[in-house]
Amino acid sequence: MTDVHSARAAAVAILDQVLGEGKTLAQVLDSLAMLRALPSADRARAQRLAVQAIRTLEPIERILAPRLRKSPPLHVMNILRLAVLELSMGEAAYGVVHSAVAMARIGKRSQHLAGMVNAVLRAMPDPLHLTGPVQMMPRWLRQPLVHTYGRDVVSAIETVHAAAPPIDVTLREGTIDAGEVLPTGTVRLHGAGQISAIDGYAAGQFWVQDAAAALAVPLLGDVSGQRVLDICAAPGGKTMQLAARGADVTALDISGPRMARLEQNLARTGLSARCIVQDALTYRSEIPFDAIVLDAPCSATGTIRRHPELPYLKDGSEIAALVQLQSQLIDHALGLLAKGGRMVFATCSLLPQEGEDQLAAMLLRHKDLRILPPQIAGIDPNWITPQGALRLRPDCWADKGGMDGFFMVCVQKQ
Repeated sequence: MTDVHSARAAAVAILDQVLGEGKTLAQVLDSLAMLRALPSADRARAQRLAVQAIRTLEPIERILAPRLRKSPPLHVMNILRLAVLELSMGEAAYGVVHSAVAMARIGKRSQHLAGMVNAVLRAMPDPLHLTGPVQMMPRWLRQPLVHTYGRDVVSAIETVHAAAPPIDVTLREGTIDAGEVLPTGTVRLHGAGQISAIDGYAAGQFWVQDAAAALAVPLLGDVSGQRVLDICAAPGGKTMQLAARGADVTALDISGPRMARLEQNLARTGLSARCIVQDALTYRSEIPFDAIVLDAPCSATGTIRRHPELPYLKDGSEIAALVQLQSQLIDHALGLLAKGGRMVFATCSLLPQEGEDQLAAMLLRHKDLRILPPQIAGIDPNWITPQGALRLRPDCWADKGGMDGFFMVCVQKQ
């Protein structure tokens, strides 16, 4: 396709907004009219191409750099990036080059560069391979991670980031005729295609939830019949886990649109929870909760394998404020917890400031807490920290496709 409604043109538009305007992929996918106008198959292809281009920007630019006298405008650079990616995937060179030149000719600011785009792409080797090191995390993130985990671990994490991740689902009950059952019970789907088309989805038999995220609720142990508060609950994976385990769940989130998604997920799965849209720091309850799950706002540095744009949207300057917010949420949540109650604190971060250090500070402020070590079937003992928490990294189960990076711990109020 060579018109503006093609999957390729939509993929370039996604790159323009993510890399040029600092938008997340989720924001672009929700708002880009060009993308919504495409048939579902082309829409999925555009998204897949854009995400993979972001995931492999450095290898792509190693191919382009020697062939460019100077860096062209962002839109043209994104046309070239996408074309190189497709050539490396074995797409027919004629179609790729023809589309790239046509896209360059459409824009007033890029028309005069259509010839350059044609010349650069026609000079590409055939076959073309993206070789050399995988994409590295930005310096603001890589340096502290090397200090914490060592270069070999960080390189292993980056290798996992470079590959498109599988999709994990949590079963409400029974089994589904798809995927690989991981040791912890999560079902991993490789090349699943459209999730809603899998048997059992419409009936609410499962929901999408990364294998790492699915471990937070099991840390609580038995919650059947207990009053449980899920803070920062949307889009609802943990709320559904709690409800499926027989808990009386209150789901709390500050975002109305995100809570609407949670309610849709509950309706599809036939599960129930009390849903409240409110800032967690202002929430009060006359009756304390038996258990609380606090999956706190964080840097999300553990989710780069699924959100490869994040390193391009952040510089680390927000972490201090996030750490402070996490501390406030911890203190407030503990005030809502009954004596003898348990709380899971979790962040999808690889940084110790948002995990191990946060736990140490929590224990200093609250002398009445004790850590309940993980009692979850299928976890690797190496994931348990000396403190008794879980430290999960993308290179855990790397041979199976990895997992999101998480820190999580269960504490009990004595």
